[in-house]
Amino acid sequence: MAIFGDPFRRFLLSPPIYRTFSGSPALIDWIESRNVHIFKINVPGYSKEDIKVQVEEGNVLVVKAEGRGDKKDEFHGKEKDTVWHVAERGGGKGDDFSREIELPEDVKVDQIKAQVENGVLTIVVPKDATPKTSKVRNINITSKL
Repeated sequence: MAIFGDPFRRFLLSPPIYRTFSGSPALIDWIESRNVHIFKINVPGYSKEDIKVQVEEGNVLVVKAEGRGDKKDEFHGKEKDTVWHVAERGGGKGDDFSREIELPEDVKVDQIKAQVENGVLTIVVPKDATPKTSKVRNINITSKL
């Protein structure tokens, strides 16, 4: 779950992008055009099988990546005396990450597409051009509950 809980996210934080668990920076760009929202997320070293993209209740786009394997161990088998001084590019099991993005209400969640190419995950979220009906609902007031 993201910071402060789901009901109050849009009131307390801006922009509505959350980093829930991250062993990797998973940097993100959010581009909006007339017809679509485009999200570009850095996912170097992850394959499409390692990445999960889903929309949760409340139009929250969740991107998770895990299972990169043990890239650090690929060298240990060859040279047992190898010493790692810096490991910023990742590659261990601790490099899983999760990002949550609260989508605007004018999107078509059933038409979202995603692809991974050259270490960048691109998610295309089409906008819904049809006008939404008003969500205003009058509540009857009585003298007793």
